[in-house]
Amino acid sequence: MNQKAFFDAWLLLAVALLLGLGLVMVTSSSVTLAENQGLAFLRYANHQAIALGLGLLAALVVTYIPIEFWQKISAPLLLINIFLLIFLLIPGVSRQVNGSVRWLFIGPISIQISEFVKLAMILYIASYLVRRKDEVKNNISGFLKPVILLTIVAGLILLEPDFGTVIVIVATVMGMLFLGGVPYRRFISLFGLAVSGLLLLSVASPYRMARLTAFLDPWADQFNTGYQLTQSLIAFGRGGIFGAGLGNSIQKLLYLPEPHTDFLYAVLAEELGLFAAILVLVFFCILVGRIFSIGRSAILAKEPFSGFIAYGIALWFGLQSMINIGVNIGVLPTKGLTLPLMSYGGCSVIVALVALGLVFRIDYEQRRKII
Repeated sequence: MNQKAFFDAWLLLAVALLLGLGLVMVTSSSVTLAENQGLAFLRYANHQAIALGLGLLAALVVTYIPIEFWQKISAPLLLINIFLLIFLLIPGVSRQVNGSVRWLFIGPISIQISEFVKLAMILYIASYLVRRKDEVKNNISGFLKPVILLTIVAGLILLEPDFGTVIVIVATVMGMLFLGGVPYRRFISLFGLAVSGLLLLSVASPYRMARLTAFLDPWADQFNTGYQLTQSLIAFGRGGIFGAGLGNSIQKLLYLPEPHTDFLYAVLAEELGLFAAILVLVFFCILVGRIFSIGRSAILAKEPFSGFIAYGIALWFGLQSMINIGVNIGVLPTKGLTLPLMSYGGCSVIVALVALGLVFRIDYEQRRKII
Protein backbone atom coordinates (compact mmCIF):
# COMPACT_ATOMS: atom_id res chain seq x y z
CA MET A 1 0.00 0.00 0.00
CA ASN A 2 1.32 3.42 -0.93
CA GLN A 3 1.39 5.24 2.41
CA LYS A 4 1.70 8.62 0.66
CA ALA A 5 -1.64 8.23 -1.09
CA PHE A 6 -4.87 9.32 0.60
CA PHE A 7 -7.08 6.82 -1.23
CA ASP A 8 -7.12 3.22 -2.38
CA ALA A 9 -6.15 3.33 -6.06
CA TRP A 10 -7.51 -0.15 -6.87
CA LEU A 11 -10.86 0.66 -5.28
CA LEU A 12 -11.07 3.96 -7.17
CA LEU A 13 -10.22 2.19 -10.44
CA ALA A 14 -12.88 -0.50 -9.91
CA VAL A 15 -15.54 2.11 -9.07
CA ALA A 16 -14.65 4.27 -12.10
CA LEU A 17 -14.72 1.32 -14.51
CA LEU A 18 -18.06 -0.01 -13.19
CA LEU A 19 -19.69 3.43 -13.31
CA GLY A 20 -18.37 4.19 -16.78
CA LEU A 21 -19.30 0.83 -18.26
CA GLY A 22 -22.68 0.99 -16.52
CA LEU A 23 -23.52 4.36 -18.09
CA VAL A 24 -22.53 3.07 -21.54
CA MET A 25 -24.72 -0.03 -21.14
CA VAL A 26 -27.70 1.91 -19.73
CA THR A 27 -27.49 4.16 -22.80
CA SER A 28 -27.29 1.22 -25.19
CA SER A 29 -29.99 -0.88 -23.52
CA SER A 30 -32.58 1.86 -22.99
CA VAL A 31 -32.82 3.62 -26.36
CA THR A 32 -35.45 1.32 -27.87
CA LEU A 33 -37.39 1.17 -24.61
CA ALA A 34 -37.54 4.97 -24.37
CA GLU A 35 -38.68 5.38 -27.98
CA ASN A 36 -41.36 2.69 -27.51
CA GLN A 37 -42.68 4.65 -24.50
CA GLY A 38 -42.83 7.85 -26.54
CA LEU A 39 -39.90 9.41 -24.66
CA ALA A 40 -36.71 11.06 -25.91
CA PHE A 41 -34.36 8.25 -26.93
CA LEU A 42 -31.67 9.35 -24.43
CA ARG A 43 -34.17 9.93 -21.61
CA TYR A 44 -32.89 7.08 -19.40
CA ALA A 45 -29.24 7.78 -20.22
CA ASN A 46 -29.62 11.46 -19.31
CA HIS A 47 -31.35 10.62 -16.04
CA GLN A 48 -28.60 8.15 -15.19
CA ALA A 49 -25.91 10.73 -15.98
CA ILE A 50 -27.63 13.27 -13.72
CA ALA A 51 -27.88 10.67 -10.91
CA LEU A 52 -24.19 9.87 -11.33
CA GLY A 53 -23.32 13.55 -11.09
CA LEU A 54 -25.42 14.03 -7.96
CA GLY A 55 -24.07 10.82 -6.45
CA LEU A 56 -20.45 11.76 -7.08
CA LEU A 57 -21.05 15.21 -5.57
CA ALA A 58 -22.70 13.64 -2.51
CA ALA A 59 -19.85 11.13 -2.19
CA LEU A 60 -17.30 13.96 -2.32
CA VAL A 61 -19.13 15.80 0.47
CA VAL A 62 -19.25 12.61 2.57
CA THR A 63 -15.47 12.17 2.29
CA TYR A 64 -15.06 15.45 4.21
CA ILE A 65 -17.30 14.37 7.11
CA PRO A 66 -15.62 12.55 10.04
CA ILE A 67 -16.89 9.01 10.57
CA GLU A 68 -17.74 9.75 14.21
CA PHE A 69 -20.50 12.08 12.98
CA TRP A 70 -22.32 9.11 11.42
CA GLN A 71 -22.13 7.20 14.69
CA LYS A 72 -23.94 10.04 16.45
CA ILE A 73 -26.78 10.23 13.94
CA SER A 74 -27.12 6.51 13.10
CA ALA A 75 -30.16 5.94 15.36
CA PRO A 76 -32.12 9.08 14.28
CA LEU A 77 -31.28 8.32 10.65
CA LEU A 78 -32.74 4.82 10.91
CA LEU A 79 -35.86 6.12 12.71
CA ILE A 80 -36.46 8.63 9.93
CA ASN A 81 -36.19 5.86 7.32
CA ILE A 82 -38.59 3.60 9.26
CA PHE A 83 -41.07 6.48 9.50
CA LEU A 84 -40.80 7.01 5.72
CA LEU A 85 -41.43 3.29 5.11
CA ILE A 86 -44.61 3.54 7.19
CA PHE A 87 -45.60 6.81 5.52
CA LEU A 88 -45.16 5.16 2.12
CA LEU A 89 -47.77 2.51 2.98
CA ILE A 90 -50.51 5.02 3.85
CA PRO A 91 -53.21 4.82 1.13
CA GLY A 92 -53.07 7.80 -1.21
CA VAL A 93 -49.56 8.86 -0.28
CA SER A 94 -47.73 6.90 -2.97
CA ARG A 95 -48.70 5.69 -6.41
CA GLN A 96 -48.60 2.05 -7.38
CA VAL A 97 -46.02 1.16 -10.02
CA ASN A 98 -46.12 -2.42 -11.37
CA GLY A 99 -48.13 -3.47 -8.32
CA SER A 100 -45.65 -2.03 -5.81
CA VAL A 101 -45.57 1.09 -3.63
CA ARG A 102 -41.79 1.42 -3.34
CA TRP A 103 -41.45 5.03 -4.45
CA LEU A 104 -42.29 8.31 -2.73
CA PHE A 105 -43.16 10.88 -5.40
CA ILE A 106 -42.29 14.53 -4.80
CA GLY A 107 -43.35 16.34 -7.95
CA PRO A 108 -41.37 14.82 -10.85
CA ILE A 109 -38.87 13.19 -8.45
CA SER A 110 -39.33 9.61 -7.24
CA ILE A 111 -37.46 8.37 -4.17
CA GLN A 112 -37.04 4.68 -3.40
CA ILE A 113 -36.91 4.65 0.40
CA SER A 114 -35.68 1.06 0.69
CA GLU A 115 -32.37 2.05 -0.94
CA PHE A 116 -31.72 4.53 1.87
CA VAL A 117 -32.79 1.92 4.45
CA LYS A 118 -29.92 -0.35 3.35
CA LEU A 119 -27.32 2.23 4.30
CA ALA A 120 -29.19 3.38 7.42
CA MET A 121 -29.34 -0.22 8.71
CA ILE A 122 -25.61 -0.69 8.12
CA LEU A 123 -24.78 2.49 10.05
CA TYR A 124 -27.08 1.59 12.94
CA ILE A 125 -25.91 -2.03 13.26
CA ALA A 126 -22.26 -0.87 13.13
CA SER A 127 -23.00 1.54 15.98
CA TYR A 128 -24.88 -1.15 17.91
CA LEU A 129 -21.99 -3.62 17.61
CA VAL A 130 -19.64 -1.03 19.10
CA ARG A 131 -21.97 0.07 21.92
CA ARG A 132 -23.13 -3.43 22.86
CA LYS A 133 -20.11 -5.53 21.93
CA ASP A 134 -20.01 -7.45 25.24
CA GLU A 135 -23.75 -8.09 25.19
CA VAL A 136 -23.57 -9.26 21.56
CA LYS A 137 -20.84 -11.77 22.37
CA ASN A 138 -22.12 -13.03 25.72
CA ASN A 139 -25.92 -12.70 25.88
CA ILE A 140 -28.69 -13.89 23.60
CA SER A 141 -30.43 -10.53 24.12
CA GLY A 142 -27.53 -8.81 22.37
CA PHE A 143 -28.40 -10.75 19.24
CA LEU A 144 -32.18 -10.69 19.58
CA LYS A 145 -32.53 -6.89 19.81
CA PRO A 146 -31.16 -6.12 16.33
CA VAL A 147 -32.97 -9.18 14.94
CA ILE A 148 -36.30 -7.80 16.22
CA LEU A 149 -35.50 -4.43 14.64
CA LEU A 150 -34.52 -6.18 11.42
CA THR A 151 -37.83 -8.08 11.45
CA ILE A 152 -39.80 -4.82 11.73
CA VAL A 153 -37.87 -3.19 8.86
CA ALA A 154 -38.13 -6.31 6.69
CA GLY A 155 -41.86 -6.55 7.37
CA LEU A 156 -42.43 -2.96 6.24
CA ILE A 157 -40.47 -3.51 3.03
CA LEU A 158 -42.33 -6.77 2.34
CA LEU A 159 -45.60 -4.82 2.45
CA GLU A 160 -44.46 -2.75 -0.56
CA PRO A 161 -43.70 -5.59 -1.65
CA ASP A 162 -39.92 -5.84 -2.29
CA PHE A 163 -38.73 -9.35 -1.48
CA GLY A 164 -35.32 -8.92 -3.14
CA THR A 165 -34.35 -5.93 -1.02
CA VAL A 166 -35.40 -7.80 2.13
CA ILE A 167 -33.05 -10.66 1.25
CA VAL A 168 -30.13 -8.24 0.79
CA ILE A 169 -30.81 -6.35 4.04
CA VAL A 170 -31.36 -9.52 6.12
CA ALA A 171 -28.23 -11.21 4.77
CA THR A 172 -26.12 -8.05 5.21
CA VAL A 173 -27.21 -7.49 8.82
CA MET A 174 -26.77 -11.17 9.69
CA GLY A 175 -23.29 -11.07 8.19
CA MET A 176 -22.40 -7.97 10.21
CA LEU A 177 -23.65 -9.59 13.43
CA PHE A 178 -21.56 -12.68 12.74
CA LEU A 179 -18.46 -10.57 12.07
CA GLY A 180 -19.30 -8.58 15.21
CA GLY A 181 -18.74 -11.62 17.39
CA VAL A 182 -22.07 -13.41 17.76
CA PRO A 183 -21.28 -16.98 18.91
CA TYR A 184 -21.23 -19.44 16.04
CA ARG A 185 -23.96 -21.79 17.31
CA ARG A 186 -26.31 -18.97 18.27
CA PHE A 187 -25.83 -17.34 14.90
CA ILE A 188 -26.48 -20.54 12.95
CA SER A 189 -29.71 -21.29 14.85
CA LEU A 190 -31.22 -17.82 14.42
CA PHE A 191 -29.94 -17.42 10.88
CA GLY A 192 -31.62 -20.70 10.07
CA LEU A 193 -34.81 -19.31 11.58
CA ALA A 194 -34.54 -16.20 9.39
CA VAL A 195 -34.00 -18.30 6.26
CA SER A 196 -36.98 -20.49 7.21
CA GLY A 197 -39.13 -17.38 7.57
CA LEU A 198 -38.13 -16.12 4.11
CA LEU A 199 -38.85 -19.54 2.61
CA LEU A 200 -42.24 -19.60 4.34
CA LEU A 201 -43.08 -16.20 2.86
CA SER A 202 -42.13 -17.54 -0.56
CA VAL A 203 -44.32 -20.63 -0.25
CA ALA A 204 -47.25 -18.61 1.13
CA SER A 205 -47.40 -16.46 -2.02
CA PRO A 206 -48.28 -18.41 -5.21
CA TYR A 207 -46.87 -15.82 -7.63
CA ARG A 208 -43.64 -15.56 -5.65
CA MET A 209 -43.30 -19.34 -5.45
CA ALA A 210 -43.81 -19.62 -9.20
CA ARG A 211 -41.02 -17.09 -9.78
CA LEU A 212 -38.72 -18.87 -7.35
CA THR A 213 -39.08 -22.27 -9.03
CA ALA A 214 -39.26 -21.13 -12.67
CA PHE A 215 -35.46 -20.83 -12.95
CA LEU A 216 -35.05 -24.59 -12.46
CA ASP A 217 -36.54 -25.22 -15.92
CA PRO A 218 -37.42 -21.91 -17.59
CA TRP A 219 -38.02 -23.55 -20.97
CA ALA A 220 -40.93 -25.54 -19.54
CA ASP A 221 -43.00 -22.33 -19.49
CA GLN A 222 -40.88 -19.99 -21.56
CA PHE A 223 -43.68 -17.58 -22.46
CA ASN A 224 -44.93 -17.13 -18.89
CA THR A 225 -42.99 -17.77 -15.67
CA GLY A 226 -39.76 -18.58 -17.51
CA TYR A 227 -39.94 -15.72 -20.00
CA GLN A 228 -37.42 -13.34 -18.39
CA LEU A 229 -34.79 -16.01 -17.86
CA THR A 230 -35.12 -17.60 -21.31
CA GLN A 231 -34.68 -14.20 -22.97
CA SER A 232 -31.66 -13.55 -20.75
CA LEU A 233 -30.10 -16.90 -21.66
CA ILE A 234 -30.70 -16.20 -25.35
CA ALA A 235 -28.77 -12.93 -24.90
CA PHE A 236 -25.80 -14.77 -23.34
CA GLY A 237 -25.85 -17.39 -26.09
CA ARG A 238 -25.97 -14.80 -28.85
CA GLY A 239 -23.11 -12.80 -27.34
CA GLY A 240 -20.57 -15.61 -27.46
CA ILE A 241 -16.99 -14.83 -26.47
CA PHE A 242 -16.57 -11.29 -27.80
CA GLY A 243 -20.17 -10.17 -28.29
CA ALA A 244 -22.34 -8.96 -31.15
CA GLY A 245 -20.96 -5.43 -30.84
CA LEU A 246 -21.93 -2.41 -28.77
CA GLY A 247 -25.48 -1.37 -29.67
CA ASN A 248 -26.21 -4.58 -31.59
CA SER A 249 -28.28 -6.41 -28.98
CA ILE A 250 -31.44 -8.04 -30.30
CA GLN A 251 -32.84 -8.92 -26.87
CA LYS A 252 -33.05 -5.27 -25.79
CA LEU A 253 -35.53 -4.67 -28.64
CA LEU A 254 -38.46 -5.27 -26.29
CA TYR A 255 -37.78 -9.01 -25.94
CA LEU A 256 -35.92 -8.85 -22.63
CA PRO A 257 -37.90 -7.14 -19.83
CA GLU A 258 -36.09 -4.40 -17.88
CA PRO A 259 -32.94 -4.47 -20.06
CA HIS A 260 -31.59 -1.29 -18.44
CA THR A 261 -32.14 -2.38 -14.83
CA ASP A 262 -32.52 -5.99 -13.67
CA PHE A 263 -31.13 -7.56 -16.87
CA LEU A 264 -28.45 -5.05 -17.81
CA TYR A 265 -25.81 -7.75 -17.33
CA ALA A 266 -27.47 -9.95 -19.99
CA VAL A 267 -27.44 -7.10 -22.53
CA LEU A 268 -23.79 -6.44 -21.68
CA ALA A 269 -22.96 -10.12 -22.30
CA GLU A 270 -24.83 -10.06 -25.62
CA GLU A 271 -23.16 -6.90 -26.92
CA LEU A 272 -19.67 -7.22 -25.43
CA GLY A 273 -19.43 -10.98 -24.92
CA LEU A 274 -18.26 -13.41 -22.26
CA PHE A 275 -14.91 -11.63 -21.96
CA ALA A 276 -16.54 -8.38 -20.83
CA ALA A 277 -18.99 -10.23 -18.56
CA ILE A 278 -16.06 -11.92 -16.77
CA LEU A 279 -14.24 -8.59 -16.59
CA VAL A 280 -17.22 -7.08 -14.75
CA LEU A 281 -17.03 -9.95 -12.25
CA VAL A 282 -13.35 -9.17 -11.73
CA PHE A 283 -14.16 -5.49 -11.11
CA PHE A 284 -16.76 -6.44 -8.50
CA CYS A 285 -14.31 -8.83 -6.81
CA ILE A 286 -11.74 -6.02 -6.60
CA LEU A 287 -14.40 -3.62 -5.29
CA VAL A 288 -15.68 -5.93 -2.55
CA GLY A 289 -12.21 -7.24 -1.67
CA ARG A 290 -10.73 -3.76 -1.23
CA ILE A 291 -13.69 -2.62 0.92
CA PHE A 292 -13.27 -5.67 3.15
CA SER A 293 -9.54 -4.91 3.38
CA ILE A 294 -10.25 -1.31 4.42
CA GLY A 295 -12.67 -2.59 7.05
CA ARG A 296 -10.08 -5.03 8.38
CA SER A 297 -7.49 -2.23 8.61
CA ALA A 298 -9.94 -0.13 10.61
CA ILE A 299 -10.67 -3.00 13.03
CA LEU A 300 -6.93 -3.56 13.58
CA ALA A 301 -6.50 0.19 14.16
CA LYS A 302 -9.08 -0.01 16.99
CA GLU A 303 -11.76 1.79 14.97
CA PRO A 304 -14.53 -0.83 15.12
CA PHE A 305 -17.36 1.46 13.99
CA SER A 306 -15.49 2.30 10.80
CA GLY A 307 -14.59 -1.34 10.31
CA PHE A 308 -18.16 -2.60 10.66
CA ILE A 309 -19.46 0.07 8.25
CA ALA A 310 -16.96 -1.12 5.64
CA TYR A 311 -17.86 -4.77 6.30
CA GLY A 312 -21.56 -3.98 5.88
CA ILE A 313 -21.06 -2.08 2.63
CA ALA A 314 -18.85 -4.86 1.24
CA LEU A 315 -21.50 -7.45 2.14
CA TRP A 316 -24.23 -5.32 0.58
CA PHE A 317 -22.40 -4.79 -2.74
CA GLY A 318 -21.15 -8.36 -2.84
CA LEU A 319 -24.53 -9.96 -2.12
CA GLN A 320 -26.57 -7.73 -4.42
CA SER A 321 -24.18 -8.08 -7.36
CA MET A 322 -24.02 -11.85 -6.82
CA ILE A 323 -27.82 -12.12 -6.76
CA ASN A 324 -28.29 -9.92 -9.84
CA ILE A 325 -25.68 -11.79 -11.89
CA GLY A 326 -26.96 -15.13 -10.59
CA VAL A 327 -30.47 -14.24 -11.77
CA ASN A 328 -29.18 -13.18 -15.19
CA ILE A 329 -27.31 -16.44 -15.80
CA GLY A 330 -30.10 -18.62 -14.38
CA VAL A 331 -28.55 -20.02 -11.20
CA LEU A 332 -30.84 -18.06 -8.86
CA PRO A 333 -34.59 -17.32 -8.89
CA THR A 334 -35.66 -14.12 -10.63
CA LYS A 335 -35.55 -11.14 -8.25
CA GLY A 336 -36.03 -7.46 -8.94
CA LEU A 337 -32.57 -6.29 -7.89
CA THR A 338 -30.31 -3.92 -9.79
CA LEU A 339 -26.61 -4.42 -10.43
CA PRO A 340 -24.88 -1.97 -8.05
CA LEU A 341 -23.24 1.07 -9.69
CA MET A 342 -24.23 -0.11 -13.17
CA SER A 343 -28.00 -0.56 -13.57
CA TYR A 344 -30.37 2.34 -14.20
CA GLY A 345 -31.82 3.83 -11.03
CA GLY A 346 -31.27 7.26 -9.53
CA CYS A 347 -31.67 6.40 -5.85
CA SER A 348 -29.70 3.16 -6.07
CA VAL A 349 -26.74 4.89 -7.75
CA ILE A 350 -26.75 7.91 -5.43
CA VAL A 351 -26.97 5.82 -2.23
CA ALA A 352 -24.28 3.43 -3.48
CA LEU A 353 -21.95 6.35 -4.18
CA VAL A 354 -22.65 7.86 -0.74
CA ALA A 355 -21.74 4.47 0.76
CA LEU A 356 -18.49 4.48 -1.23
CA GLY A 357 -17.84 8.02 0.00
CA LEU A 358 -17.98 6.60 3.53
CA VAL A 359 -15.52 3.86 2.56
CA PHE A 360 -13.08 6.37 1.09
CA ARG A 361 -13.39 8.49 4.26
CA ILE A 362 -12.65 5.44 6.41
CA ASP A 363 -9.62 4.64 4.24
CA TYR A 364 -8.44 8.26 4.40
CA GLU A 365 -8.66 8.35 8.20
CA GLN A 366 -6.65 5.14 8.48
CA ARG A 367 -3.97 6.33 6.05
CA ARG A 368 -3.71 9.69 7.80
CA LYS A 369 -2.77 7.86 11.01
CA ILE A 370 0.03 6.03 9.22
CA ILE A 371 1.57 9.03 7.48
